Amino acid sequence: MKVAYVLSSSESRRILRDMVIPQMEAGDHVAEVVGMFFVFDNTFMLLENTDLGHRLQKLHEETGMILLACDQCVLEREIEDKLISGADIGCFPVLYGCLANVELDQVITL
Repeated sequence: MKVAYVLSSSESRRILRDMVIPQMEAGDHVAEVVGMFFVFDNTFMLLENTDLGHRLQKLHEETGMILLACDQCVLEREIEDKLISGADIGCFPVLYGCLANVELDQVITL
């Protein structure tokens, strides 16, 4: 099953850090994660020079999963030039385009 995550809640960081990312790193997440869309303060998870950012970048490089930060959220936080390599900036229409050709089964909001 192919899934994409929309990370919008205040608990998203803990869920990714303590559950989803360790499962993906160990190869036992079961679902194939094809993309993640970060909104609000969750865009900070994509900052370079952070442990979480480094782990997400590594997973992106290994799997090709889409890492997309909400454009307005990034601009409001003034971090558009501080994101990890591989993270793109865009809005929902960009997300739709990115996910259009990946045979997506589920979109899960965390």
